[in-house]
Amino acid sequence: MPSPQPLLAAGPTVLNPEWLISTFGLIGILAIVFAESGLLIGFFLPGDSLLFTAGLLVADGRYLHQPLWLLCLLVAVAAIAGDQVGYLFGKRVGPALFRRPNSRLFKQENVQRANQFFARYGARSIVLARFVPIVRTFTPIIAGVSRMHYRTFLIFNVIGETLWGVGVTVLGYFLGQIAFVKSNIEIILIGIVVVSVLPIGIQLLRSRRRAAQVDPVDTARVPKA
Repeated sequence: MPSPQPLLAAGPTVLNPEWLISTFGLIGILAIVFAESGLLIGFFLPGDSLLFTAGLLVADGRYLHQPLWLLCLLVAVAAIAGDQVGYLFGKRVGPALFRRPNSRLFKQENVQRANQFFARYGARSIVLARFVPIVRTFTPIIAGVSRMHYRTFLIFNVIGETLWGVGVTVLGYFLGQIAFVKSNIEIILIGIVVVSVLPIGIQLLRSRRRAAQVDPVDTARVPKA
């Protein structure tokens, strides 16, 4: 397989799974999974596409030379650890999280989305959120804010991270052994980069649309004398 450099034009370098894996290897994968799972600033990182690409590259024998079972085990552990940090952070910060001002790396709407998701699905949200980009970063934090029983959180956390970490990686691994995938792996990796960028792009478009929908008449309205 050619060098990953030509793929950099397909999206931001930090969101290019192949570049990340070729540059930082297994340690980079685990660090990103950990950050995306439990750190507020990790919501933009390419979790799903990173694991899928890792499975593809293990099957292809490039960059990653660890056995599949070890990669899956370490990914699941990193994701579980990240969620634990997120839960403890939420438990410590508490409701103050909902009063935190917006910044370049923090948006209240992401917290609200995760809160609504948690309110709708309860303990199951810890598992379901793993498969929803952005929401999965904030859900364990919301669980901590809500003082969810730790044992319940831990059980669902282990189930969710194992299903996600092992499932997505194994899917990439087995697809990577299909002849069609092997012969078109560059195109598939470009598609993965696009998928990585898509959730963030949609989020930005929604934010701009909401800002544009603010009624200028209301903001300019002056009480009559």
